[in-house]
Amino acid sequence: MISTKGRYALRVMIDLAEHKGEGCIPLKDIAARQEISKKYLEIIVKELVLGKMVAGRGGHGGGYVLCREPEAYAIGEILEWMEGSLATVSCLTEGAPPCARTETCKTLPLWKEYNQIVHDFFYSKRLSDLL
Repeated sequence: MISTKGRYALRVMIDLAEHKGEGCIPLKDIAARQEISKKYLEIIVKELVLGKMVAGRGGHGGGYVLCREPEAYAIGEILEWMEGSLATVSCLTEGAPPCARTETCKTLPLWKEYNQIVHDFFYSKRLSDLL
């Protein structure tokens, strides 16, 4: 399940894309437009800055801007940065310890196919598609 953290990060990114060209966008403006607590958005944008998705500038005239053009962001990239792996089952997460049942698991092909569908879906969509 995708948490509010991932969903709100997408809303922040969309808001910044919609106001691209207006300079740095203050977090209070994003919070008001998106009806999300500024305090919670502070946590989210901090993660987005760490992931080099957005850049921030403090002080008068400060705020946030996208680091790239909206079409350069895959939705899957944003969600995985905020949520971690989108894998359905733990044995398919990157770096998971080998599962003793891999060779005999009757459901593994199902989970692999489902994960591929989810991955392909989110990575085929761009931030610009949501504008």
